[in-house]
Amino acid sequence: MSPGTAGALLTGHVRRLVEDGTATAAAGTVIRGPDRAAAAFGHHGRPGGGAPPAGPGTLFALGSLTKTFTALLLAEMAGAGLVAYDDPIETYLPPGAGPRPGPSPITLADLATHSGGLPRLPLNLYPRALPRFFGDPYAGYGPADLYRATARLRQRPAPRPVRYSTFGVGLLGQLLANAADAPWHQLLTTRVLAPLGLTGTTVPDDADLTTRTATGHRRGRPVPHWRFDALAGAGALYSSATDLQLYLTALLDPATAPPPLADALTSVRLRRHPGPRPPDHKTLGWDLREVRGRTLLWHTGGTGGFTSYAAFSPDAGTAVAVVANTTPGRGQPVLGAGRRLFREVAFG
Repeated sequence: MSPGTAGALLTGHVRRLVEDGTATAAAGTVIRGPDRAAAAFGHHGRPGGGAPPAGPGTLFALGSLTKTFTALLLAEMAGAGLVAYDDPIETYLPPGAGPRPGPSPITLADLATHSGGLPRLPLNLYPRALPRFFGDPYAGYGPADLYRATARLRQRPAPRPVRYSTFGVGLLGQLLANAADAPWHQLLTTRVLAPLGLTGTTVPDDADLTTRTATGHRRGRPVPHWRFDALAGAGALYSSATDLQLYLTALLDPATAPPPLADALTSVRLRRHPGPRPPDHKTLGWDLREVRGRTLLWHTGGTGGFTSYAAFSPDAGTAVAVVANTTPGRGQPVLGAGRRLFREVAFG
Protein backbone atom coordinates (compact mmCIF):
# COMPACT_ATOMS: atom_id res chain seq x y z
CA MET A 1 0.00 0.00 0.00
CA SER A 2 1.53 3.30 -1.07
CA PRO A 3 1.87 6.31 1.28
CA GLY A 4 -1.37 8.17 1.76
CA THR A 5 -3.58 5.30 0.65
CA ALA A 6 -4.83 4.61 4.18
CA GLY A 7 -6.01 8.19 4.51
CA ALA A 8 -7.67 8.12 1.10
CA LEU A 9 -9.53 4.91 1.92
CA LEU A 10 -10.65 6.30 5.26
CA THR A 11 -11.92 9.47 3.64
CA GLY A 12 -13.69 7.60 0.87
CA HIS A 13 -15.61 5.25 3.14
CA VAL A 14 -16.19 7.28 6.30
CA ARG A 15 -16.78 10.82 5.07
CA ARG A 16 -19.58 9.47 2.90
CA LEU A 17 -21.58 8.70 6.07
CA VAL A 18 -21.72 12.44 6.73
CA GLU A 19 -22.19 13.48 3.13
CA ASP A 20 -25.18 11.18 2.60
CA GLY A 21 -26.86 12.32 5.84
CA THR A 22 -26.44 9.02 7.73
CA ALA A 23 -24.71 10.85 10.61
CA THR A 24 -23.66 14.38 11.51
CA ALA A 25 -20.26 13.05 12.62
CA ALA A 26 -18.22 9.99 11.70
CA ALA A 27 -14.66 9.02 12.45
CA GLY A 28 -12.31 6.13 11.97
CA THR A 29 -8.86 4.74 11.59
CA VAL A 30 -7.05 2.55 9.06
CA ILE A 31 -3.86 0.59 9.71
CA ARG A 32 -1.91 -1.45 7.22
CA GLY A 33 1.68 -1.92 8.27
CA PRO A 34 3.37 1.47 8.51
CA ASP A 35 0.61 3.18 6.52
CA ARG A 36 -2.02 4.47 8.94
CA ALA A 37 -4.50 7.28 9.33
CA ALA A 38 -7.09 8.56 11.82
CA ALA A 39 -9.66 11.20 10.90
CA ALA A 40 -13.10 12.58 11.71
CA PHE A 41 -15.70 14.30 9.53
CA GLY A 42 -18.76 16.43 10.13
CA HIS A 43 -19.91 18.15 13.32
CA HIS A 44 -20.81 17.07 16.86
CA GLY A 45 -24.43 17.91 16.07
CA ARG A 46 -26.34 19.67 13.33
CA PRO A 47 -23.95 22.26 11.82
CA GLY A 48 -26.69 24.90 11.67
CA GLY A 49 -27.05 24.73 15.44
CA GLY A 50 -23.51 25.90 16.10
CA ALA A 51 -22.13 22.42 16.84
CA PRO A 52 -18.31 22.27 16.72
CA PRO A 53 -16.56 20.30 13.97
CA ALA A 54 -15.61 16.72 14.77
CA GLY A 55 -11.91 15.91 15.09
CA PRO A 56 -9.73 12.84 15.66
CA GLY A 57 -10.16 13.39 19.43
CA THR A 58 -13.96 13.66 19.36
CA LEU A 59 -15.58 11.02 21.59
CA PHE A 60 -18.17 8.55 20.28
CA ALA A 61 -20.03 5.90 22.30
CA LEU A 62 -18.60 2.44 21.62
CA GLY A 63 -21.60 0.47 22.88
CA SER A 64 -20.80 -3.24 22.84
CA LEU A 65 -17.28 -2.66 21.54
CA THR A 66 -16.67 -1.95 25.24
CA LYS A 67 -16.91 -5.73 25.77
CA THR A 68 -13.52 -6.21 24.11
CA PHE A 69 -11.92 -3.92 26.71
CA THR A 70 -13.51 -5.84 29.59
CA ALA A 71 -12.26 -9.11 28.10
CA LEU A 72 -8.77 -7.61 27.83
CA LEU A 73 -9.00 -6.55 31.47
CA LEU A 74 -9.84 -10.16 32.39
CA ALA A 75 -6.81 -11.40 30.43
CA GLU A 76 -4.52 -8.85 32.11
CA MET A 77 -5.79 -9.68 35.61
CA ALA A 78 -5.52 -13.42 34.93
CA GLY A 79 -1.94 -12.94 33.75
CA ALA A 80 -1.18 -11.00 36.94
CA GLY A 81 -2.64 -13.80 39.09
CA LEU A 82 -5.46 -11.65 40.49
CA VAL A 83 -8.12 -13.94 39.01
CA ALA A 84 -8.17 -17.14 36.96
CA TYR A 85 -10.12 -17.83 33.80
CA ASP A 86 -11.65 -20.94 35.38
CA ASP A 87 -12.75 -19.20 38.57
CA PRO A 88 -16.47 -19.81 39.15
CA ILE A 89 -18.40 -16.57 39.16
CA GLU A 90 -19.57 -17.30 42.73
CA THR A 91 -16.00 -16.56 43.86
CA TYR A 92 -16.58 -12.84 43.34
CA LEU A 93 -20.27 -12.55 44.18
CA PRO A 94 -21.72 -11.48 47.53
CA PRO A 95 -23.10 -14.34 49.67
CA GLY A 96 -26.42 -15.58 48.34
CA ALA A 97 -26.03 -13.91 44.93
CA GLY A 98 -24.66 -16.95 43.12
CA PRO A 99 -26.67 -18.88 40.53
CA ARG A 100 -28.57 -22.03 41.38
CA PRO A 101 -26.31 -25.08 41.74
CA GLY A 102 -25.84 -27.14 38.62
CA PRO A 103 -23.60 -29.77 37.03
CA SER A 104 -20.91 -27.30 35.92
CA PRO A 105 -20.14 -23.82 37.22
CA ILE A 106 -20.14 -20.70 35.08
CA THR A 107 -16.60 -19.28 34.92
CA LEU A 108 -15.12 -15.86 34.19
CA ALA A 109 -13.90 -17.13 30.80
CA ASP A 110 -17.44 -18.33 30.01
CA LEU A 111 -18.71 -14.78 30.48
CA ALA A 112 -16.00 -13.33 28.21
CA THR A 113 -16.74 -15.84 25.44
CA HIS A 114 -20.56 -15.76 25.73
CA SER A 115 -20.54 -19.46 26.58
CA GLY A 116 -22.05 -19.30 30.08
CA GLY A 117 -25.64 -19.83 28.98
CA LEU A 118 -26.79 -16.41 30.20
CA PRO A 119 -29.63 -14.63 28.40
CA ARG A 120 -28.92 -11.56 26.32
CA LEU A 121 -30.16 -9.23 29.08
CA PRO A 122 -31.09 -9.73 32.75
CA LEU A 123 -34.78 -10.52 32.99
CA ASN A 124 -35.31 -7.97 35.74
CA LEU A 125 -34.00 -5.21 33.47
CA TYR A 126 -36.94 -5.33 31.04
CA PRO A 127 -39.67 -3.77 33.22
CA ARG A 128 -37.67 -0.57 33.67
CA ALA A 129 -35.84 -0.57 30.32
CA LEU A 130 -38.64 -1.08 27.83
CA PRO A 131 -40.60 2.11 28.63
CA ARG A 132 -37.47 4.16 27.97
CA PHE A 133 -35.70 1.99 25.40
CA PHE A 134 -34.99 4.95 23.13
CA GLY A 135 -34.05 7.15 26.08
CA ASP A 136 -31.67 5.73 28.67
CA PRO A 137 -32.69 2.09 29.26
CA TYR A 138 -29.81 0.92 31.48
CA ALA A 139 -29.74 3.89 33.86
CA GLY A 140 -30.40 3.04 37.48
CA TYR A 141 -29.76 -0.69 37.04
CA GLY A 142 -27.43 -1.15 39.99
CA PRO A 143 -25.32 -3.96 41.45
CA ALA A 144 -28.17 -5.15 43.68
CA ASP A 145 -30.35 -5.62 40.60
CA LEU A 146 -27.54 -7.45 38.84
CA TYR A 147 -27.00 -9.78 41.77
CA ARG A 148 -30.72 -10.58 41.99
CA ALA A 149 -30.74 -11.52 38.31
CA THR A 150 -27.63 -13.66 38.76
CA ALA A 151 -29.18 -15.52 41.70
CA ARG A 152 -32.01 -16.65 39.41
CA LEU A 153 -29.67 -18.23 36.85
CA ARG A 154 -29.62 -21.99 36.46
CA GLN A 155 -26.20 -23.52 35.76
CA ARG A 156 -26.50 -26.00 32.93
CA PRO A 157 -24.13 -28.77 31.79
CA ALA A 158 -21.08 -27.79 29.75
CA PRO A 159 -20.48 -27.36 26.92
CA ARG A 160 -23.24 -24.77 26.74
CA PRO A 161 -24.20 -23.17 23.44
CA VAL A 162 -22.60 -19.82 22.67
CA ARG A 163 -25.22 -17.09 23.09
CA TYR A 164 -24.33 -13.41 22.92
CA SER A 165 -24.96 -11.85 26.32
CA THR A 166 -24.70 -8.24 27.42
CA PHE A 167 -25.76 -9.57 30.84
CA GLY A 168 -22.74 -11.88 30.91
CA VAL A 169 -20.06 -9.32 30.04
CA GLY A 170 -21.68 -6.68 32.24
CA LEU A 171 -21.55 -9.19 35.08
CA LEU A 172 -17.92 -9.96 34.24
CA GLY A 173 -17.02 -6.29 34.60
CA GLN A 174 -18.67 -6.15 38.02
CA LEU A 175 -16.96 -9.35 39.16
CA LEU A 176 -13.52 -8.06 38.14
CA ALA A 177 -14.28 -4.87 40.06
CA ASN A 178 -15.25 -6.96 43.08
CA ALA A 179 -12.05 -9.02 42.81
CA ALA A 180 -9.91 -5.86 42.87
CA ASP A 181 -12.15 -3.90 45.24
CA ALA A 182 -12.21 -0.99 42.78
CA PRO A 183 -14.84 0.46 40.42
CA TRP A 184 -14.75 -1.10 36.94
CA HIS A 185 -13.87 2.13 35.12
CA GLN A 186 -11.07 2.97 37.57
CA LEU A 187 -9.73 -0.58 37.34
CA LEU A 188 -9.83 -0.56 33.53
CA THR A 189 -8.12 2.83 33.38
CA THR A 190 -5.32 1.78 35.71
CA ARG A 191 -4.61 -1.65 34.25
CA VAL A 192 -5.45 -1.22 30.53
CA LEU A 193 -6.25 2.27 29.27
CA ALA A 194 -3.42 4.25 30.88
CA PRO A 195 -0.67 1.70 30.04
CA LEU A 196 -1.79 1.73 26.39
CA GLY A 197 -1.89 5.54 26.29
CA LEU A 198 -5.65 5.62 25.70
CA THR A 199 -6.18 8.95 27.43
CA GLY A 200 -9.35 9.70 25.47
CA THR A 201 -11.12 6.40 26.13
CA THR A 202 -13.42 6.87 29.10
CA VAL A 203 -16.86 6.89 30.64
CA PRO A 204 -17.46 10.61 30.09
CA ASP A 205 -18.62 12.94 32.80
CA ASP A 206 -21.05 15.79 32.21
CA ALA A 207 -18.24 18.15 31.16
CA ASP A 208 -17.00 15.69 28.53
CA LEU A 209 -20.51 15.18 27.20
CA THR A 210 -20.90 18.90 26.52
CA THR A 211 -17.43 19.62 25.12
CA ARG A 212 -15.66 16.55 23.73
CA THR A 213 -18.47 14.21 22.72
CA ALA A 214 -20.57 14.02 19.57
CA THR A 215 -24.33 14.14 20.13
CA GLY A 216 -26.07 10.83 19.48
CA HIS A 217 -28.89 10.75 16.93
CA ARG A 218 -31.75 8.44 16.02
CA ARG A 219 -33.46 9.08 12.70
CA GLY A 220 -31.82 12.48 12.56
CA ARG A 221 -32.98 13.61 16.00
CA PRO A 222 -30.73 14.11 19.06
CA VAL A 223 -31.13 11.47 21.78
CA PRO A 224 -29.80 11.16 25.35
CA HIS A 225 -26.51 9.44 26.11
CA TRP A 226 -26.86 5.99 27.68
CA ARG A 227 -25.58 5.28 31.20
CA PHE A 228 -24.91 1.63 31.93
CA ASP A 229 -24.43 1.63 35.71
CA ALA A 230 -23.90 -2.00 36.86
CA LEU A 231 -23.62 -3.21 33.24
CA ALA A 232 -20.88 -0.68 32.42
CA GLY A 233 -18.42 -3.39 31.39
CA ALA A 234 -20.71 -4.31 28.50
CA GLY A 235 -21.23 -0.91 26.90
CA ALA A 236 -20.26 2.26 28.77
CA LEU A 237 -17.02 3.36 27.06
CA TYR A 238 -16.54 6.27 24.67
CA SER A 239 -13.46 6.63 22.49
CA SER A 240 -11.95 8.58 19.60
CA ALA A 241 -10.36 7.79 16.25
CA THR A 242 -6.95 8.56 17.73
CA ASP A 243 -7.39 6.16 20.64
CA LEU A 244 -8.91 3.42 18.52
CA GLN A 245 -5.82 3.53 16.34
CA LEU A 246 -3.63 3.03 19.43
CA TYR A 247 -5.87 0.19 20.65
CA LEU A 248 -5.80 -1.65 17.33
CA THR A 249 -2.05 -1.10 16.98
CA ALA A 250 -1.53 -2.87 20.32
CA LEU A 251 -3.80 -5.74 19.26
CA LEU A 252 -1.90 -6.15 15.99
CA ASP A 253 1.50 -6.12 17.70
CA PRO A 254 1.25 -6.96 21.40
CA ALA A 255 5.02 -6.63 21.79
CA THR A 256 4.61 -2.85 21.53
CA ALA A 257 2.58 -2.82 24.75
CA PRO A 258 3.99 -2.78 28.29
CA PRO A 259 4.99 -6.29 29.45
CA PRO A 260 2.00 -6.88 31.76
CA LEU A 261 -0.37 -6.26 28.86
CA ALA A 262 1.55 -7.93 26.04
CA ASP A 263 0.50 -11.47 26.99
CA ALA A 264 -3.08 -10.32 27.57
CA LEU A 265 -3.28 -8.76 24.10
CA THR A 266 -2.08 -12.04 22.62
CA SER A 267 -4.54 -14.05 24.71
CA VAL A 268 -7.62 -12.21 23.48
CA ARG A 269 -6.73 -13.12 19.88
CA LEU A 270 -6.87 -16.89 20.49
CA ARG A 271 -9.93 -18.89 19.43
CA ARG A 272 -11.74 -20.53 22.33
CA HIS A 273 -15.22 -21.67 21.24
CA PRO A 274 -17.06 -22.32 17.99
CA GLY A 275 -19.50 -19.48 17.42
CA PRO A 276 -23.25 -19.83 16.89
CA ARG A 277 -22.77 -19.41 13.12
CA PRO A 278 -19.94 -21.57 11.69
CA PRO A 279 -17.23 -20.92 10.62
CA ASP A 280 -17.12 -18.14 13.24
CA HIS A 281 -15.36 -18.66 16.56
CA LYS A 282 -15.30 -16.74 19.83
CA THR A 283 -12.16 -15.43 21.47
CA LEU A 284 -12.04 -13.47 24.70
CA GLY A 285 -14.26 -10.63 23.55
CA TRP A 286 -13.94 -10.93 19.75
CA ASP A 287 -15.52 -12.82 16.86
CA LEU A 288 -13.00 -14.69 14.69
CA ARG A 289 -13.13 -16.16 11.22
CA GLU A 290 -10.57 -17.52 8.76
CA VAL A 291 -11.07 -15.96 5.31
CA ARG A 292 -8.82 -16.64 2.32
CA GLY A 293 -5.99 -17.75 4.55
CA ARG A 294 -6.20 -14.79 6.92
CA THR A 295 -7.45 -14.55 10.49
CA LEU A 296 -10.03 -11.79 10.92
CA LEU A 297 -11.32 -10.56 14.29
CA TRP A 298 -14.09 -8.03 14.73
CA HIS A 299 -16.75 -6.58 17.02
CA THR A 300 -19.62 -4.16 16.59
CA GLY A 301 -21.46 -1.85 18.95
CA GLY A 302 -24.55 0.29 19.13
CA THR A 303 -26.50 2.48 21.54
CA GLY A 304 -29.57 4.66 21.14
CA GLY A 305 -27.48 7.23 19.29
CA PHE A 306 -24.18 5.67 18.13
CA THR A 307 -22.79 2.80 16.04
CA SER A 308 -19.26 1.37 16.11
CA TYR A 309 -17.23 -1.23 14.23
CA ALA A 310 -13.66 -2.45 14.75
CA ALA A 311 -11.75 -5.25 13.04
CA PHE A 312 -8.18 -6.42 12.68
CA SER A 313 -6.12 -9.16 11.06
CA PRO A 314 -2.88 -10.00 12.88
CA ASP A 315 -1.34 -11.99 10.04
CA ALA A 316 -2.18 -9.29 7.47
CA GLY A 317 -1.09 -6.47 9.78
CA THR A 318 -4.29 -4.54 9.04
CA ALA A 319 -7.04 -2.96 11.12
CA VAL A 320 -9.94 -0.53 10.80
CA ALA A 321 -12.44 1.18 13.06
CA VAL A 322 -15.49 3.26 12.16
CA VAL A 323 -17.71 5.17 14.62
CA ALA A 324 -20.65 7.48 13.94
CA ASN A 325 -23.23 9.40 15.94
CA THR A 326 -26.28 7.55 14.67
CA THR A 327 -28.08 4.54 16.09
CA PRO A 328 -27.88 1.24 14.19
CA GLY A 329 -30.68 1.38 11.65
CA ARG A 330 -32.14 -0.17 8.55
CA GLY A 331 -29.42 -1.38 6.22
CA GLN A 332 -26.73 -0.78 8.87
CA PRO A 333 -24.84 1.86 6.82
CA VAL A 334 -22.12 2.40 9.45
CA LEU A 335 -21.37 -1.30 9.82
CA GLY A 336 -21.51 -1.66 6.05
CA ALA A 337 -18.93 1.10 5.65
CA GLY A 338 -16.68 -0.56 8.21
CA ARG A 339 -16.93 -3.97 6.59
CA ARG A 340 -16.25 -2.63 3.10
CA LEU A 341 -13.30 -0.66 4.40
CA PHE A 342 -11.88 -3.71 6.18
CA ARG A 343 -12.23 -5.91 3.09
CA GLU A 344 -10.44 -3.34 0.98
CA VAL A 345 -7.66 -2.87 3.51
CA ALA A 346 -7.21 -6.57 4.32
CA PHE A 347 -7.52 -7.99 0.81
CA GLY A 348 -7.18 -5.06 -1.61
